[in-house]
Amino acid sequence: MARRRKAVKRPVPQDVRYNSPLIGRFISHMMTRGKKSTAQQIIYSALDQIHDETKEDPVEFVERALDNVRPRLEVKSRRVGGATYQVPIEVSDERQVSLALRWVIQFSRARKGVPMGRALAIELMDAYKNQGSAVKKREDTFKMAQANRAFAHYRW
Repeated sequence: MARRRKAVKRPVPQDVRYNSPLIGRFISHMMTRGKKSTAQQIIYSALDQIHDETKEDPVEFVERALDNVRPRLEVKSRRVGGATYQVPIEVSDERQVSLALRWVIQFSRARKGVPMGRALAIELMDAYKNQGSAVKKREDTFKMAQANRAFAHYRW
């Protein structure tokens, strides 16, 4: 880990269809092996399905769905005097979005036998309704932080 200076944050690329930095970030997270066009096809097909079923603006829909998945607290391991404690910490806004995107994509990929665009649309619609695997993951993370709040004084 470099200690000389802080890493410069690069601007998030916007997507071509909606000009949204969030959707651009979603595409980047979805991309595997540098196949950006494939990731765009998957994301846009999911957004089209969401628009067809809900008749809402897909970008706002995704924003609200991700707000339901974003974790506010998480635990981090801290080693103090030979013992390792799970210390609850608040999550920064950047990391909240990153974790939410990661979890939605992870649980969409776990849906076998469904095309990826459809699986992503289903997971986003579940997240919008405060249901689904990604929301459960957020709740489990929060419960873990609540259970370990006795170790909050080890935070630094």
